[in-house]
Amino acid sequence: MKRIGKTSRAAPALVAAVAAASLASAAWATSQAAPVNTAPPTTTGTTTVGQTLTADNGTWNNSPTAYQYRWLRCDRSGNGCGPIGGATQKTYMLANADADHTLRVRVTAVNADGATDARSAQTAAVQSNTAAAPRSNSRPSITGDTTVGQELSTDPGTWTNNPTSYSYQWRRCDTSPFQCLDVTGATGKTYGVREADIGFRMDVVVTASNAKGNGTARSLLTAVIEPKARVVNHRPNMKIVSVRFAGPRVYARFRVCDDSLKNLTIIQTDTRPGRLSYTRRFSTLVAPKPCGVYTRNWMPAQRFRGSGKYTLVLRARDKSGLTSTMAQSTFVR
Repeated sequence: MKRIGKTSRAAPALVAAVAAASLASAAWATSQAAPVNTAPPTTTGTTTVGQTLTADNGTWNNSPTAYQYRWLRCDRSGNGCGPIGGATQKTYMLANADADHTLRVRVTAVNADGATDARSAQTAAVQSNTAAAPRSNSRPSITGDTTVGQELSTDPGTWTNNPTSYSYQWRRCDTSPFQCLDVTGATGKTYGVREADIGFRMDVVVTASNAKGNGTARSLLTAVIEPKARVVNHRPNMKIVSVRFAGPRVYARFRVCDDSLKNLTIIQTDTRPGRLSYTRRFSTLVAPKPCGVYTRNWMPAQRFRGSGKYTLVLRARDKSGLTSTMAQSTFVR
């Protein structure tokens, strides 16, 4: 009987020891996992320079005991993110450097067994708090077929300072050298390619406007405008597009078409009644493909200056020695 009594007094102590060991084991098993994010962080606040954004931690498993923050500056699409120096608090005041960027916040959840990062979605693009005229961030672009009868379209590109409207001016640009002139009445977002454009390259100047003013940006040049039909010629074709005088200097714009697709020699001759003619030569620096518009200028010899009748003649000669018919323009000054 004494043996039985001693066993009964030891049993409660044994049970308590076993229970304590079980609890310690359970606690040890629970602590063996770093935080796990189940809903990403978010941000709140107005995305204007000078305003403050606030991070929300999101939701986490495994009982984080602390949170750390890192604000990131990104491009407009939320990519190319980099840390903002010193921005390690739950709140962040937007700076001038953030204008036209988006932001994200990276939250790090910490417990005794590790740390885990989670990143918010990007904010809207940050707006400047200084009202100003629009400024271009990326060039306008042109799409479409550069063949007579087809249509070109433009996209205005991207701008800061919230433009409220856009206007457009299409221009014809020489093949070489680079010179552009407005196309009268061509002020829409689209442009129908026409015969007069053959040999030119096109661009478009976009003007963005808001209450504070205007900003302008020019697109890149298109390819050379081509005729509907394939150019097949035995000798080059030459046509004068325009001639003007600036003081005594002559500026001539002309179109040459040639199926050889090689540079040409341009032969220019000045004539005046009762005076000895004068001939000069120059070469195209960019070959017609198959047509090209070029502008050249020169100072006529002294005997061709002053009042009276003045005629200039242009011809184009290809590498095989074949020469176009004459194109001429006469002035009475």
